[in-house]
Parts: sequence; structure tokens; C-alpha cells
Amino acid sequence: MSHRIILYTKPGCHLCEIAHQLLLGLRREFELTFEERDITRDPSLFEKYWDKIPVVLIDDRTTLAAPIRVADVRAALLGKV
Repeated sequence: MSHRIILYTKPGCHLCEIAHQLLLGLRREFELTFEERDITRDPSLFEKYWDKIPVVLIDDRTTLAAPIRVADVRAALLGKV
């Protein structure tokens, strides 16, 4: 089963870089399509997520906010969240 991941981020965000690497690592276990969205380019996204990034949206149904942990992402991908 393929999963669609959106990572909401902004430039210079160290936690966002860590989340990005975590998601890349999970590609070894799961079939993922992965997209990053810079919240500074969209005022509505910035208003919604400025104090929560990084934010991971999985399959348009599960949202995880910082801190992003591999166990939480894995559980969401397995449908256990």
C-alpha cells in the first residue's frame, strides 16, 4: 500500500530537517510519496502551522506535529493511530 506524506516546513527549521531525514529513512519500510510544503509561501498554512512545525500529514487523515518521532509515524502508516 502506498502512502502520501506531506511535510509542512519552513526554511532554517532544524526540526524540519530531522523530520525530513526520518521520512526518507522510512522509505525503506514503506512505499511513500513525499512532498514538502513551505508554510512561509502560503499565508493560510503559516497561520495554521507557524507554531507547530514540522507537521506531517499522512494519507490526508493523520496529522503529527513536532516533535516528530519515528515510532509515531510508523504507527500512523500501519493504521494504529
